[in-house]
Amino acid sequence: MHDTFNLLKSKKFPTIFRNNINTLQINLGYKCNQSCFHCHVNASPDRKEVMQKDIVDACLNFIDQNKIKSIDLTGGAPELNPHFRYLVREAKKIGADIIDRCNLTIIFEHNQFDLVDFFVENEVQIVASLPCYTSDNVDAQRGKGVFDKSIKALKILNKAGYGVNENLNLNLVYNPIGASLPPSQVELKKDYKKFLKEKFNIIFNELFTITNMPIKRFGSTLVSEGNFDTYMEKLCNAFDKNNLENIMCKNLISVSFDGYIFDCDFNQMLGLNSKKNEKKLHISMLNINEIENNQIVTSGHCFGCTAGQGSSCGGALS
Repeated sequence: MHDTFNLLKSKKFPTIFRNNINTLQINLGYKCNQSCFHCHVNASPDRKEVMQKDIVDACLNFIDQNKIKSIDLTGGAPELNPHFRYLVREAKKIGADIIDRCNLTIIFEHNQFDLVDFFVENEVQIVASLPCYTSDNVDAQRGKGVFDKSIKALKILNKAGYGVNENLNLNLVYNPIGASLPPSQVELKKDYKKFLKEKFNIIFNELFTITNMPIKRFGSTLVSEGNFDTYMEKLCNAFDKNNLENIMCKNLISVSFDGYIFDCDFNQMLGLNSKKNEKKLHISMLNINEIENNQIVTSGHCFGCTAGQGSSCGGALS
């Protein structure tokens, strides 16, 4: 595995500062039932890192004390964390909106037979990975047979009311196959909706296009293929300053599986602490006033969020 951190440091990103925090993104661990080509976490079935219950409780306490509006659950496959359902139920009691970044095939895993019913019961918003609407591209990026399983899962979610009922949002995520920027989110959404409806009678709410980050598994592949510098040049040349005000780190903080705070999930994977040149902050000891309005720690990968139409966990920025 090639480490791209030193390669990223040579790219100087503009100085940005955080606004008020309304979202806590929680990485529940790196264990996953898939091993995707573009994964910036290096998640796989072999990973052992999972968030423990005491840290889950610390996250819940932070959400409650600071009236955090939204929690964004990610991984790996967040549902594989043994405390996933406890976290969702307790966050729901507090009144937070809950987003689950779901890879779709997880609902067919052992002990997940009632997962969709659980989602419905707790009105969990689903953000589901479907990097293309054709089987060849999806299977090339996510593994053989993943496309067919994903389509089956989407049909099950539709039948349960997702994408149909107002309180059950089903959003899809597109990632490019390789070292290219996503196409227009507006146009691609039209293509997705038309194809999935006509071919499979599947409906969904929104499509989010997300740029592949030049870190971890995808970044290492770029280095191995001799494409890292070319891809970084593409990101930097496509920089749009208008995206700076809307990037996700302005209103979000990320919590690692072991409870430490980062400015985003990508910084978490690079080990870039939230407060520059200072010790890591733990969620159990965090005062929200310590990080609101602070300078956000950046590096070359941040150009992935500002290139072209922009990219965030909620899709295009412009």
